Amino acid sequence: MNLNFKNWEEFSVDGASVPFYKKADESSEYIGFETTSCTPPGPMVNAMFALNLVKDKNTKVVMINHKFPAGLIPKIEDKFDYLRTDLDNGAVKIEFSLKDGAVLQAYDTNQVCHG
Repeated sequence: MNLNFKNWEEFSVDGASVPFYKKADESSEYIGFETTSCTPPGPMVNAMFALNLVKDKNTKVVMINHKFPAGLIPKIEDKFDYLRTDLDNGAVKIEFSLKDGAVLQAYDTNQVCHG
C-alpha cells in the first residue's frame, strides 16, 4: 500500500509503470500516482497516462515525484493548471486541474529522455 494514497482505490492503467489510485468526494474525482522511484522518462510517461484519464474540470490528477517535473510542465501548461507542494521527505506533490475553457486532447505516451 502506498501511504501517499492511503484509503484510495488502486487500479491499473495499461502501459503505466506504477500503480494508479482513485478517490472521489462531493465535487471532484482524483487520480493519483507516485513516481519517486522512476527514472526518466518514467515520471513524464506516467503523468501523460494520468492526464489522458481526465474527463473534465472536476477530475484532478495528483502526482508524487522525487523532484518537480520541469520537463513535463511546458508540454501540458496550455491545458492544465498545477499546484506544487514540497513534501517533508524531499518529494514534490503536484495537483493538476484542467484550465477553464481548455479542450481535452490525448497526450503521447511514447516519450523518450533527451538527457
